[in-house]
Amino acid sequence: MRRAFTKSFLLVLAILVIVEIAMRAFWSRGLSGRFDYGYHPTAGFVEKSGGALDLVRAGGRRFHPQRFAQQKPAGTFRIMVVGDSVPRGPSLAEAYPTRVAEFVSARGIPAEGWNLCLPGYGAHRCHVVLTHALKYQPDFVIRHVNNSNEYEDEREWRRSQDFQGWHPKNLLMKSLLVRRLHEMKTEGVFWSLLPEKIRAQQGVNDAGAKIIAMTDETQIRAWQERVRRFLKEDLDLCRKAGVPVLLITQVRMRGTGKSATLDDSGLDDLARSFAGPGVDVLTMKEVLSATDFAPLFMDTAHLNGRGHEILARAIAEKITPIAKPPAR
Repeated sequence: MRRAFTKSFLLVLAILVIVEIAMRAFWSRGLSGRFDYGYHPTAGFVEKSGGALDLVRAGGRRFHPQRFAQQKPAGTFRIMVVGDSVPRGPSLAEAYPTRVAEFVSARGIPAEGWNLCLPGYGAHRCHVVLTHALKYQPDFVIRHVNNSNEYEDEREWRRSQDFQGWHPKNLLMKSLLVRRLHEMKTEGVFWSLLPEKIRAQQGVNDAGAKIIAMTDETQIRAWQERVRRFLKEDLDLCRKAGVPVLLITQVRMRGTGKSATLDDSGLDDLARSFAGPGVDVLTMKEVLSATDFAPLFMDTAHLNGRGHEILARAIAEKITPIAKPPAR
C-alpha cells in the first residue's frame, strides 16, 4: 500500500506550521488588524502598562511614530488631527498637527498635537480612527476634509470583508502565512511572475479603474455624499463627547506658476453646511489665497513645510480663543 503522505509533503507541511507559529509568536503586533486594511478599530494604538500610548505603524496603519500619555496631563490642551496624507505632512515635525501645538503653546497654553493622519484614508477610515481616538480625552479635534481617497476606502473595505466567517472556502485564509501570500499576490509582488492569461483573468489595472471612476460624475456625487455622511457621524460623536471641532477643507492647485488657481472641489460649501455651535470651518483656499501659494505645494495637493507652517498659524488663531490657560 502506498503511503498516504510522502516525506517531502510532510516536510513542507512541518515548515509551513513552524512559519505560522513563528508569525503568530513574534509578529503578532504588527499583524494585528493587518487584514482589516485600516478598518480595525484599534490598529496602530498600543497601550503600555505604564500608562503611555504609542502610535505605531501596524495593522495597515502607518502612523508617524508618537508617544503620549493615555490620561491627558493636567493643564495640557490636547489637540487631535484626523485626516489623510495632506495633514500627515512631509515629516512629523513639519506637519501642521505638530506646528499648531507649538504655536498654541507659545501663547502660554501648553498643548500637544496628535497626528492621526494616514495616507490614502477616506471618510470611512477616518471615522474609524476618530471613534477610537475620542477615548483619549481630546480638548479639540481638527478634521481634515478631503474627497480624493474614497476609491481607496471602498476598495480596502471590500478587501477587509474577504474571507470573513468560517465557511470551508475561507479556512485556508485563517492562516496568517497563506493570507499574507495572497495579499502579496493581490498587491502585485508576484504579479509579474504570473502568466499573462492568469493576470487578465484575475483583475484589471487598479490605476486605470480609479481614473475611470474619478471621471464618472455619478460616482463623484456618490463619493461626495459618502464624505458628507461620515463627516456628520464624526461631528455627532464629537458633540456627544463635548469636543469642539474645526473642519479644514482640502484644496488643489490647478496649473503652475502665476497662472495657478486653487480648487476646493465643492468641499468648502460641504463643510460650511455643518458650521454651528461647536463646529467651525477654515478652508485651505482662504488661507492660501492670501499668499504666493504655488511654491508652497509639493504637488497638486500636498504642502511643503512652509505651507504647513502658514496653515498652522491660521489654525492656531482659531484655536487660541477656545483654549484655556492652565490654572495658576
